[in-house]
Amino acid sequence: MPRCGARAAALLIVLASSTRVGAQDTSDSPPRTGDAPYARIAILRPHDGDTVDFEAGYIRHLAWHQQARDTWAWYGWTITFGERQRWFVYASFGHSAASFDAPVAPADDERDNILNVLPHAQFLGNALYEFLPALSRGAAAPTPTVRLELTTVDVAVGAEQRFEAAVRGAQSSLQTETLWYRMIAGGGGPRYVRLRPQPTLASILGDSSGRPLPEQTNALVVKSTVEILTLRPTMSLGIAPAHAR
Repeated sequence: MPRCGARAAALLIVLASSTRVGAQDTSDSPPRTGDAPYARIAILRPHDGDTVDFEAGYIRHLAWHQQARDTWAWYGWTITFGERQRWFVYASFGHSAASFDAPVAPADDERDNILNVLPHAQFLGNALYEFLPALSRGAAAPTPTVRLELTTVDVAVGAEQRFEAAVRGAQSSLQTETLWYRMIAGGGGPRYVRLRPQPTLASILGDSSGRPLPEQTNALVVKSTVEILTLRPTMSLGIAPAHAR
């Protein structure tokens, strides 16, 4: 058994319990629409051969957030299908701009990150996004389903308004939860991400209604990638996973 196995197992139990408690206590959580459309989406790449220790360290870091009474909900996913297989995506949704100026104990948060996460992984992305309800079907925070289709779209500079208009024109045809976000900071050019939560891999593969981008965007897109993520309930905090039906 890895040296962190026993401690990690204990923390898995603690975090699973705290996740259920956090999901029930939403009275202090920021609203998910209107004046709270912002999200933070970040990416970690575990060091080769260090996945077990990374996951144990990240669980310990989430335990710190729980002990610090962090009111933010944190989603955690592993990339299952895609060029970044086994990378870890974590995110928090439904924030006002002011909430980013008042995170929980930032100095202590950074200290715990350095202690528990950085020895086992590399931070490779940390971006702020704005939810685009006119392009979407659903609320500013995705349903925490077992699977999630993540589409990342890089658009030509100056083509943002035309791209959004084309996607908006197809909004009425969406049949399942489909959430669009515009990157505000964290990358080198205009970028959008689309989240499509689904309960199973079969439901993703079987639902092609909103998968292709509108044809009108073909000349506007520089690059697009599609990845399928798997929710990690024990590496999330303050959410209640939606089980497959």
